[in-house]
Amino acid sequence: MSESATPEPGASSPATGSRAAKRLETSRRIMREALRLTLERGLEGWTMEDLAGASEVSRRTLFNYYPAKLDAVIGPAPELGPELFADFRAGGPTGDLMEDCKVLAQALLAENAFHERDLRLQRQVLTEVPRLLIAVHERFEAIAGELVEQILAREGKEFGDQRARMLVRLMVALFDSCLESLALERDERPLPDLFAEALDTARELLA
Repeated sequence: MSESATPEPGASSPATGSRAAKRLETSRRIMREALRLTLERGLEGWTMEDLAGASEVSRRTLFNYYPAKLDAVIGPAPELGPELFADFRAGGPTGDLMEDCKVLAQALLAENAFHERDLRLQRQVLTEVPRLLIAVHERFEAIAGELVEQILAREGKEFGDQRARMLVRLMVALFDSCLESLALERDERPLPDLFAEALDTARELLA
């Protein structure tokens, strides 16, 4: 009688992977419908009940994904596993602070990103509802605050709180420039790619 295979520690089962994929698809479907409703009716022209119906989920399920209307339109706040932050604090993944900040920021921006087919819809909404640009900016500001702490943990207190904050403020300014390009349809690439190029350009200018 053969023994059944034992999964490797930490490995996800096919069922777990399937549930994660289904959850991501549901999240994206809700965001897509929230964007569509916003384009059709404006941000104040629809309710969470309308969104639940359009997304074909129950009201309870909807609130499990997104507790408020604005969250549904701009998507969930990014969450990264502790491994990525631990690698950054240890000096990784490349050993170059600016390059590693770019990797970390790209991962944060890419988390729960829209599917490629939804990018144009996202751009339309950002163009027509300036309030959403403010909300996205505020979210990145919150992420930036965490990044200051990560930089100091990596480089040590001698690096200086002011220098860490200056680096992060530069990243916020570049992010805002990318948002503007996205909203005005100056570039059709995903936001993480726009940000990476902007940071590379800034490094060349300041070198």
